[in-house]
Amino acid sequence: MRIVVDAMGSDTFPQPDVQGAVLAAESGKKIILVGQEKIIKEELDKYKPSQRQNIEVVHAQDIISMSDKPSVVGKEKPNSSMHIGMNLVKDGQADAFVTAGNTGAAHAIAMLFTLKRIKGIKRPALSIIFSVYDKPVIILDVGANADAKPEWLVQFALMGSVYANLALELPTPRVALMSNGEEEGKGTQAILETRSLLQKTSLNFIGNIEPKDMHNNTADVIVTDGFTGNILIKTFEASTRYLSNIIREELKASILSTIGALFARSAFNRVRRRVDPSEIGGAPLLGVNGTVIIAHGGSDGFAIKNAINQAEIAAKAGIIEAIRNNIPNIEGE
Repeated sequence: MRIVVDAMGSDTFPQPDVQGAVLAAESGKKIILVGQEKIIKEELDKYKPSQRQNIEVVHAQDIISMSDKPSVVGKEKPNSSMHIGMNLVKDGQADAFVTAGNTGAAHAIAMLFTLKRIKGIKRPALSIIFSVYDKPVIILDVGANADAKPEWLVQFALMGSVYANLALELPTPRVALMSNGEEEGKGTQAILETRSLLQKTSLNFIGNIEPKDMHNNTADVIVTDGFTGNILIKTFEASTRYLSNIIREELKASILSTIGALFARSAFNRVRRRVDPSEIGGAPLLGVNGTVIIAHGGSDGFAIKNAINQAEIAAKAGIIEAIRNNIPNIEGE
């Protein structure tokens, strides 16, 4: 497998991006780092020759910042690391693309300028993968489509189910629709129409779930529109940070609690690993003609390495072809 990594992607590029590539290359993966060649090679020179022997560098002059507008960079920065990296996938010179860069820009460049949509897919969907009792759950859409039509949501369900089945190795993924109540009559008009459509498909649709059910191992694929999904994950991330800070403060509040924390350090580390998104690294942009994995902008090298692993799993699983093959079936239903 040849995995392209956007070396200009993360908030503190290129250090985490290059480090992640080196960690992945040490395990035998072929990595193509795309970005400003001089900066990348300066970072690579910090590693031993044996650590970077599976790494190739492809120059890309333009850098897309987190503040760049997706609607603009597609045309104004055609020599960006995202454009060139995704075109390597499009042209068959690489199997997948990984970026921790501007999510909106990655979505726009993939859909409109490089890979383009899979035939029959109305809108690509951004996803996120997190662990519930050590089992993966995929949520989509989490930001690409603020307003989603019922037929789009049905396609999101299909793509999420395909990914959960082939990449996350869940035999019959349970698909649920995010709503404000489990009852059949709850939700917006779009939710009501989507539920009716999903009930007619061959997907393992289990009905509505509420946000409180996300962590109950109730569903494997959770479908929602991009507006709701984006708010959902940002609230979840903020709540996790808040709770972690409160625990840290209380553990330092007295000598006894500090001593107790020292004895419980290994348990705290195990908890952190179970909920840390870096353990998964990134999640797919589904619906375009190529494997694209998007990581968090604040990713460290460990997270980038795991995003590369996720890209390899997705590419080997044949996700794109499986979605192509299943679109006629879902449309027929």
